[in-house]
Amino acid sequence: MKGFDALSGKITSSAFRDILLPQLGSVRSEVKIGPQYGVDNAIIDLGNNLGMAVSSDPLSLIPTVGVKASAWISVHLLANDIATSGFSPKYAQFVLNLPQETPLDVFEKYWSYIHLFCKEIDVAITGGHTCRMGGSEAVVSGGGTMFTTAPLDEIISSSGAEPGDVIIVTKETALISSSILAMSFPKTIKLKLGKSVYNTACENFYQTSSLKEALLASEFLNKRTELKAMHDVTEGGVLGAIYEMASASKVGFKVYDNSLPTGNTQKRIMDLFEIDHRFCVGAGSMIMAVKKGTEHGLIKYLEENSIKATVVGELTTKDQGYRIVENGIEKEFTYNGVDPYWEAYFRAVKNKLS
Repeated sequence: MKGFDALSGKITSSAFRDILLPQLGSVRSEVKIGPQYGVDNAIIDLGNNLGMAVSSDPLSLIPTVGVKASAWISVHLLANDIATSGFSPKYAQFVLNLPQETPLDVFEKYWSYIHLFCKEIDVAITGGHTCRMGGSEAVVSGGGTMFTTAPLDEIISSSGAEPGDVIIVTKETALISSSILAMSFPKTIKLKLGKSVYNTACENFYQTSSLKEALLASEFLNKRTELKAMHDVTEGGVLGAIYEMASASKVGFKVYDNSLPTGNTQKRIMDLFEIDHRFCVGAGSMIMAVKKGTEHGLIKYLEENSIKATVVGELTTKDQGYRIVENGIEKEFTYNGVDPYWEAYFRAVKNKLS
């Protein structure tokens, strides 16, 4: 359908700009940051220097990865968005539109994991809606919203980066996409790449929360003056996330391709499925824009807490544009907003890989 990505179903940036943004209901002065391309949270002024960050995402119930993993994604992709504010989520609402054929025991197990994963990160579930509808082919089981409150002048946004800031990427590229491919097509991965790659990819799945590093960075650096902005890596991968942060902050960037961190497991799986690991879903990694001179201390602090972190470039003025250095050659960076993961996944399903 025109205005939506043919594979992921996500609204295109042009349709978002032309249809949604001009029609946002009433204008309220307490909404400090509303819907924007590349921005993870709305930020609302509650008065007396108290602010609220809010974010929504789909919920997943994916048969090929199982109930527990689906619940993990449902909780932690929401939590990752709130984490970019520099604070941990506190409250959640879940709307469950389960496939019609969902047995009660499957729903009960799924919800028990939602409860467990929320409890582990100290999130209270405050309400929502639950029903069964739709067909068995659905992998999106509804939507969720998370909230947090914090001092308004300490909440950061992915739109707060400035020229001269250093770009840090935590962990490695393609963590969640490679994990889901391995869990969805285990026989293919084991046959083509071996059991070790399969096992590592499955273990990587539970590295897809970026809440820990966001809170560590917020603890180590002064928010807004040193830790300028954070953006979690979702569709479009690490490079797409850097582009989105720069776009939201109205700045340019220069990124060094050979500095982008990836792992052997992810790279081999992505190569097998003919996917560019730099542009595919990468939940678990966080993009951070930090004041120049603070990056080495932050990286050391993160690594002391078992979080890998890498400098991959710097932010520039908007007129300098978006630049990438590949094989020693600097050139213009272009991004079409399409994540190659989806085409590869559906091609594998069509080809009946197992």
